[in-house]
Amino acid sequence: MAAEYDKYSAYYTTEKFGRFLDVLSYREVPRNKNDRIFTVNAIYEFRPDLLANDLYGRSSLWWVFSARNPNVIKDPVFDFYRGQVIYLPNNESLMSALGT
Repeated sequence: MAAEYDKYSAYYTTEKFGRFLDVLSYREVPRNKNDRIFTVNAIYEFRPDLLANDLYGRSSLWWVFSARNPNVIKDPVFDFYRGQVIYLPNNESLMSALGT
């Protein structure tokens, strides 16, 4: 039986082949006029899960930063370093993009 992932999972839209997943396929997180610019600080360095938890109440949304900033964040952990400047989707537009 294939695994099922909830709407917040990074794997939600990744194609499944029986019991196996294909290569991770991020959902699009569209730009929004309410997105804000954020500089990663020492607290969140290499920890997108902590920032996702603080912003959205779900550490499982760590992948959102890579999806929203694909030209800046190639590796979702090691490109999340102190001083890195990224866009943060606001909560409402993110939840709308996720279909919740």
